[in-house]
Amino acid sequence: MIEIKNISKTFHQKKQSFKALDQVSLSVEKGDIVGIIGFSGAGKSTLIRTVNLLERPDEGQIIINGKDFIQLSSKQLAAERKKIGMIFQHFNLLSSRTVFDNVALSLELDHVSKDEINRKVNELLKIVGLEDKANDYPRSLSGGQKQRVAIARALVNDPYLLLCDEATSALDPATTQSILQLLRDINQRLGITILLITHEMEVIKAVCNHVAVIDKGKLLAKGTLSEIISDKENPVIRQFINSDIMTIPQELNKKLQKEPQDGLFPLVEIELNEHISVEKLLSTLYDQYKIPYRLLKADVEYLGNSNFGKLLLQLQGETEENQKAIYYFNQNKIQNTVKGYA
Repeated sequence: MIEIKNISKTFHQKKQSFKALDQVSLSVEKGDIVGIIGFSGAGKSTLIRTVNLLERPDEGQIIINGKDFIQLSSKQLAAERKKIGMIFQHFNLLSSRTVFDNVALSLELDHVSKDEINRKVNELLKIVGLEDKANDYPRSLSGGQKQRVAIARALVNDPYLLLCDEATSALDPATTQSILQLLRDINQRLGITILLITHEMEVIKAVCNHVAVIDKGKLLAKGTLSEIISDKENPVIRQFINSDIMTIPQELNKKLQKEPQDGLFPLVEIELNEHISVEKLLSTLYDQYKIPYRLLKADVEYLGNSNFGKLLLQLQGETEENQKAIYYFNQNKIQNTVKGYA
């Protein structure tokens, strides 16, 4: 549906030039929810604004539904833009207009009949859960309610594509989750393709099917969420994934030794991946290898049928048995680190 091909964009300020995008290519399938994640200044806002040519790239192609937007006339581009909704971080509502009138503005400018405007706006306000706020003004709304108005406004022309520019960055965590759930509901109910940018991995985990990682104007990786999370080699990706070292319980840390000794057992930090479940790993240790263990800590997250995270285990078998367990981890590409002996 969307083909971004070899897009580059350079901004010129006084005597300096800054390359915001450098030969970026990305495909988005119809009905998908794709997240573009990157740190501030990575180029993600510039990228999403090139999709509807709010930023015109220096080179490359933006092909949507078979049309190269860069080749369209101004009139043709204006018509296509009506079918691409956009949601911004700071809502951009008109304070002098009611909730109803904010949503209706685009239809009014297109001289749509009053009956059709009433039908359409009330339908959208119901979808976003604000039918009782139609006559309120933005100043009386919470941040989450303002963003719901902005979403209804973005949907008013029956778009096939919704662009979200840091749509939840100004919201608290609970409100963020409610907005993300609304976006997923809209995607499923209306079949609208969603392309969003964020600097928060939690947003990606909550709503996206596919992810693209951008840094310094270059697209570093793209794929499913599981594929991206599994890529521990890229330092930028690694920073977005929870890679905190698991703290060892205080009572064990006090007597932790660096080298093995009689009567001490190894503490092993295990990093999970999508290839093995927690349940299978632990049952293999106990049922197949007959190795007793203590599960000291677990930080596990499930994404679809895959789990990611870390375990802190104390293997309590004989020395040879414990070595077999570590050999098993290595053979099955399960990243493990012996933190010491206690």
